[in-house]
Amino acid sequence: MKNIVDEKELVILKMIRDSEEPIGSWAIADKLAEVGISVSSATAGRMLNRLEKLGFLEKKKFKGRVITKKGQEAIANIKKIQKIDFHRNELMKFINSQVLEEYLMVLEARKAIEGATARLAAKNITVEEIKRLEEILKEQERNYSLHRSITNNDLDFHKTIARASGNRVLENLYHIISMSGQQSEIFEFIRETVGAPYMVSHKRIYEALKKGDAVEAEKCMILHIENLVSDVKKYWEQYQRKKT
Repeated sequence: MKNIVDEKELVILKMIRDSEEPIGSWAIADKLAEVGISVSSATAGRMLNRLEKLGFLEKKKFKGRVITKKGQEAIANIKKIQKIDFHRNELMKFINSQVLEEYLMVLEARKAIEGATARLAAKNITVEEIKRLEEILKEQERNYSLHRSITNNDLDFHKTIARASGNRVLENLYHIISMSGQQSEIFEFIRETVGAPYMVSHKRIYEALKKGDAVEAEKCMILHIENLVSDVKKYWEQYQRKKT
């Protein structure tokens, strides 16, 4: 997957996006110089023309250019591509069958621990903790729509449930196991690669907890973890196919 604009053009898009007024080629050349990029005003003008033809910029007569909605979307998409490329490269450094086995073993442990925390949380969760889960889900949805990482939201969601269980031993066990890489940006990348719908599972768990249905909460949590297991296996199969 390749970016439609190069690094200099991306910098220009961000500069124009962050500007409170239209910017022309002379101003762009000066701003680029400030960040260590040397281009003439003529070159800056050609770059602006190209970005305008792509629909990313719009010309304001005698004032310069402003960014369009399409240009803002382009910045978000490029950030997403860069994140995917970074995590793909990171994964390629260390992924092997041993890593797969460790991921799956940790997920099995999470299934047992978090199934129990969800069951107890449905009985002991407070109004404040329900509100906190709702806030986390809203923030997660917002971050997802903006192509930002939702890893911290994922951690907060599961930590809140572990705390709501009222069982300190289970809560501590979750904290220990959550540090094993199952809730990281690389793991998030794995799930994105296989097209896993993340918000659905969390919303079902939340609804069960809100109703105080212990059986349903445990069932939804276990299904959530089993889906994660399936995602890891799918990714591994895809990885192996690409190698052959």
